[in-house]
Amino acid sequence: MDRLPLPLEGITVVAVEQAVAAPFATRQLADLGARVIKVERVDGGDFARGYDTAAQGLASHFVWCNRGKESVALDLKDPRGLDVVRRLIGGADVFVQNLAQGAAARLGLDAATLCAAHPRLVAVDVSGYGSSGPYADKRAYDMLVQCEAGLVSVTGTPGQPVKAGIPAADIAAAMYAFSGVLAALVRRGTTGRGGPVEVSMLDALTEWMGHPLHHTMHGGSAPARTGLGHAVIAPYDAYGTADGGRVLLSVQNDREWRRLTEQVLVEPELGTDPGFATNAARVANRERTDAAVAKALGVLGTDEAMARLEGAGIACARLRDVAEVVAHPQLAARERWREVGSPAGPLRALLPPITLPGGGEARMGDVPALGQHTEAVLRAAGMTDGEIAALLRDGVAA
Repeated sequence: MDRLPLPLEGITVVAVEQAVAAPFATRQLADLGARVIKVERVDGGDFARGYDTAAQGLASHFVWCNRGKESVALDLKDPRGLDVVRRLIGGADVFVQNLAQGAAARLGLDAATLCAAHPRLVAVDVSGYGSSGPYADKRAYDMLVQCEAGLVSVTGTPGQPVKAGIPAADIAAAMYAFSGVLAALVRRGTTGRGGPVEVSMLDALTEWMGHPLHHTMHGGSAPARTGLGHAVIAPYDAYGTADGGRVLLSVQNDREWRRLTEQVLVEPELGTDPGFATNAARVANRERTDAAVAKALGVLGTDEAMARLEGAGIACARLRDVAEVVAHPQLAARERWREVGSPAGPLRALLPPITLPGGGEARMGDVPALGQHTEAVLRAAGMTDGEIAALLRDGVAA
């Protein structure tokens, strides 16, 4: 049987993007087969290129979010550079931008303007707080939006709120921009029209705050910060083991608690003790519950603790650091790692989570150097060698 093509083969995306939110969205489009033309500044490009040098001299954020794209360096403040972008958009299916609020509109690159001129185009505006309202013009970086959306208030320990260790607001916006493009392309397939797509980081992350929001709105109070614990379930936490590891376990019902007491704690009487027999009782006696679990696991090695918990049918996990995740046996067994090319040589990268059995594997292209594809893209857009040479000479392209 012939393999199915990647679902976005034949789709061209033009992106005037930077940092994480828009680049992560368009990288996923590239993985699914789209051609993504990334327009960058001539003076350094996407500023995420300079965040760090951890990936063999390249920035880790940039490597993560930009594989498989063609980099074109243009000065959009010069009318000639802006004209090139408009020419590229004229041949595109999708346009994505996350410039500072108002900047795209000043350039005529906002979704409403572009979709009016190109009815089949799907045009995406990614912003921090949306296009209207008192926060529309505020600078919106990931940590700031995490604070505004309340994520920081429910993350951490009782005494210390903390931000998420990943750019959760950027990722949330990227995922909705990605799915918004797919939805708009499906609509275009039935109506012939693309249309604008708007995504804000605040809207996206606030949606992800669903449980705390509904707990607060309908229950009258926000869930407590409990570190690795759970506000309304016990035991549900990480516990130290004899070899210095930590194991997280979760007991979801009273039957599981009885199995835990019999097969792991080896204190079966706690299974029926009124102070522990129900989840409500265990939460009320959380310190004693946690102490009993910690005592039992603290004399076991991590491997043995995991084996006993799994044997008892208790949900459990190792608390892994990032290096341990890179070596995770499940990722290795399912062959989730690949290599992608880059200006610094081959780099390991994780296959995207969307798997399409019966179709081609995700297209994990190279990480581009700044302006690597400028001349080829401009030539394909119909510009002559002389026109391209003039743009390069004048610093309008690089």
